[in-house]
Amino acid sequence: MTKHVSPVRWGILGTGAIAATFASDLALVAGAELAAVGSRRPETATAFARRHGFARAHGSWAELAADDEVDVVYVATPHAMHHAAAQTCLAAGKAVLCEKPLTLDLASSTHLVHEARTRGLFLMEAMWMRCNPAIRRVAELVAEGAIGEVTAVHADFGLAGPFPTGHRLRNPRLGGGAALDLGVYPLHLAHLILGTPESVQSWARLTPEGVDENTGMLLGYASGAVAALTCGIGGATRNAASITGTRGRIDLPPEFYVPRSFVLHRDGRAETVELPFPGHGYQYEAAEVQRCLAAGELESPLVPQTATMEIMNLLDAVRAQIGVTYEPDPYAALS
Repeated sequence: MTKHVSPVRWGILGTGAIAATFASDLALVAGAELAAVGSRRPETATAFARRHGFARAHGSWAELAADDEVDVVYVATPHAMHHAAAQTCLAAGKAVLCEKPLTLDLASSTHLVHEARTRGLFLMEAMWMRCNPAIRRVAELVAEGAIGEVTAVHADFGLAGPFPTGHRLRNPRLGGGAALDLGVYPLHLAHLILGTPESVQSWARLTPEGVDENTGMLLGYASGAVAALTCGIGGATRNAASITGTRGRIDLPPEFYVPRSFVLHRDGRAETVELPFPGHGYQYEAAEVQRCLAAGELESPLVPQTATMEIMNLLDAVRAQIGVTYEPDPYAALS
């Protein structure tokens, strides 16, 4: 992979809410250029480009991927479109930052990773939580032994709803359900702290459409540690997390996936660590992508492809246990 010199010319594939938030945070990243946006509808792409200051708008994924003045594409489509969209960009020689989860299952994620490695292209799952300054500091403290040997991770992510029939969170054709959309965060946190578990036990209540509405996951580790994780789209939980060790505990506040602070408990004292930042927090994953491109790295050590694959394997296991299945990618023909 050739090292890239600033500015890094960004393309965004998709024009929804998350694409808009990412575009606004790109303005906070030194050396980031808002080059182009692509959508399946030209008018939508044009409106997005004007609203967010992108130089060009494209009316198809292929046109964006073929744009010679784009270095890296951020894929911001619903889950079920990730594989086809990312493959389109990789086939055109573009580096890719793809929204989480990378795809709907391990098999299609494996395919994308293989494609990127074969072509010598950068690929990263947009798990922005792992690039967050507070999360990085928590991981450092745990690695340093600040709370002793980790014995448990607890995390929950639940949205109140109710979500109407047809909403993407209830639509199996769009990869709906709590696990892929919300549960991926508790899973990534547990993986960051404890690695890959020895066992996975899951239970869920399903919606009439057949996606998970309320899901619990219990992970067991060779060390004896456990991770108790929940996610749901039928009730607003605290959305907080804690990491417990033999010498102390770290508490992550509500919205644990984008924290600006945490509390370190040890030796009978509680210390609040604050790491405030402007924007929404997406700038850190964008900056990490640019750092990797400048260094000629094909993947990020903060969000390594092995971690993405292990999480996808866990999600496959969870879905198998709770009985959630998805149809083949209905947008594959668009690649």
